[in-house]
Amino acid sequence: MQNSTKTTTKTIGYLRVSTASQELEKNKADILTLANDKDLGRVEFIEEVISGKVSWRNRKLAGVLDELKKGDSIIVSELSRLGRSMLECMEILSIATSKEIKIFSVKGNWNLDGTLQSKILAMAFSMAAEIERELISSRTVEALKHCKANGIKLGRPSGAGKSKLDKFKPEIEALLANGSTQRFVANRFDTTPENLNNWLKMNKIDRKQLKSQPLQAL
Repeated sequence: MQNSTKTTTKTIGYLRVSTASQELEKNKADILTLANDKDLGRVEFIEEVISGKVSWRNRKLAGVLDELKKGDSIIVSELSRLGRSMLECMEILSIATSKEIKIFSVKGNWNLDGTLQSKILAMAFSMAAEIERELISSRTVEALKHCKANGIKLGRPSGAGKSKLDKFKPEIEALLANGSTQRFVANRFDTTPENLNNWLKMNKIDRKQLKSQPLQAL
């Protein structure tokens, strides 16, 4: 009689997008291809259309992490789909590591599967997240202090059209002045580089001029 005590593991394909689009179908195909290459078995998809501003603890992902057990796997199209910031991603990866849940990312071909290589990678991500947090925080605080000390009015400019970026104008100017790319700034405020560029034009913000006169701490 054949022994049937083999433990079955689950593989979850987690899909999060900001707006309903065909991107979901493409990501599904990429995830299925990776699952096949890694021999991860049947993929159960968890989908949600939700803003990246929503904390992972208030998304379906929280339930997935709570339910999965040792040896189970999560596949995402890219690691940024997990959290709204690198710090959130690191929190998720830490929980997954402690529960011995494997995480695979299509983009970048990241494999966090409990091997020594993946543990070193997780440590590197953790260090990068801490550095990113400190740099962004210190640069923004210093730039805002400089603006206030020099009588620069903060807040929404008069006459500008309504935009979710308006209330972040001082932070955006500070980040650009200190060398952040428009792609980085757009991701940070949950918009596209194209929308950010249009917003900069509408508010007559010249990135080159900002960089030529960077905001420094006093």
